[in-house]
Amino acid sequence: MIVTTKGKNALKFMVDLSMYQGDKYVRLKDVAQREDISEKYLEHIVSNLQRAQKVISARGVNGGYRLAKKPQEYTVGEILKCIENDLSSSNCIGGTSNDCERKAQCVCYPLWIKLDTAINGVLEHTTLQDLIDWNGQI
Repeated sequence: MIVTTKGKNALKFMVDLSMYQGDKYVRLKDVAQREDISEKYLEHIVSNLQRAQKVISARGVNGGYRLAKKPQEYTVGEILKCIENDLSSSNCIGGTSNDCERKAQCVCYPLWIKLDTAINGVLEHTTLQDLIDWNGQI
């Protein structure tokens, strides 16, 4: 599985909101500066997260973005799924290739299934709060 730059930046955005929102909205411009991401590029990422109802926006002087839930209620997997087309570890099992015609003869197919299960397990059991707590520890 390859997490794209867009996926990594979505996680950075969500972690940044977690750390800086407090009881107010966070401006996109501020996140872009702190995370060294183009504001225009971040707008595309945020629109996906908004559509998936992961963030709430407000317009105006005190406007910006906030998380729709608490950081411990978001998994890395659910955030990446808003951004990435496919989280499979191999093109043999992901997306439209899920019905691989050679899987019955393929000696590696069980490996790809196990690898995919392990990766998805980590993604679905790691929260934004975990990422914040691990910051600087690994």
